[in-house]
Amino acid sequence: MASSIYLFMGLAILYAATADAQLFQSFYAKSCPGGVQAVANLGCDGSVLLASTPGNKAEKDAPSNLSLQGFGIIDQAKAALERTCPGVFSCSDILALAARDAISTIGGPSWTVPLGRRDGTISRASAASSNLPGDGFSFRQLLQNFNSKGLSQSDLIVLSGAHTIGLTHCSEVTPRIYNFPRSASGADPYVNITYVTEKRGVCPNSASSANKFVTLDSSKGGQTFDINYFTNVLDHKAIFKSDDALISTSSGLKQVLDLVRSPSSKFSANSGWLCRRWEGSRS
Repeated sequence: MASSIYLFMGLAILYAATADAQLFQSFYAKSCPGGVQAVANLGCDGSVLLASTPGNKAEKDAPSNLSLQGFGIIDQAKAALERTCPGVFSCSDILALAARDAISTIGGPSWTVPLGRRDGTISRASAASSNLPGDGFSFRQLLQNFNSKGLSQSDLIVLSGAHTIGLTHCSEVTPRIYNFPRSASGADPYVNITYVTEKRGVCPNSASSANKFVTLDSSKGGQTFDINYFTNVLDHKAIFKSDDALISTSSGLKQVLDLVRSPSSKFSANSGWLCRRWEGSRS
């Protein structure tokens, strides 16, 4: 699946994992003043940042995380903070701040980030695979996955809108546009044919294109936080089967239609409210 929704899901899991921690916005005010601004200038438990070793495949190298990008920026932020506040600022807090700043920069919401998380020291690919939703999940499977993290159906729909930004690999797209079972054209008949043609132009049917990136929302290059994703789902121009699943039930369809018919600000406000709710419940 794609990196953008994993960003939001990762934050949800991160907050759940720190339920017993005492988090507050001024946590580093004395121990590392200026640290929060340093992260902003560079634009979970932080275990997704740990590298693989010969004896262990880390979360960042799990198949479900292969489209995650930006590790270099996080590493730069950590290195800069280590020079001024060695051993103080956690990777987990850097990740939470960087996620907030990145979303805000491209037109999304901003929210207060309480700080004080502690980093984990164990990272396993199996943990990512077992916690994150698959791109072929049905609506029922998606809802079960989100419910297990304390999230509702409404949360599922809104957070799926994270696919308005970000990238995925062609290897995740080609099965639907070239190799769909029992399809004379090779494409999933549910997918809009103009969308199939567009994606075939980006992702040739060859092994060499497997790791090539393709935008999730091609209308604005996958770099603007807006409601185009939901319009694409209604027009059958979504990349993943799990995207299509959102309108496979009457209640899911109703909520998607409600978001499309409302100003983009409603989606942004709902997304920001979810993040603030998680933060508030953990502080």
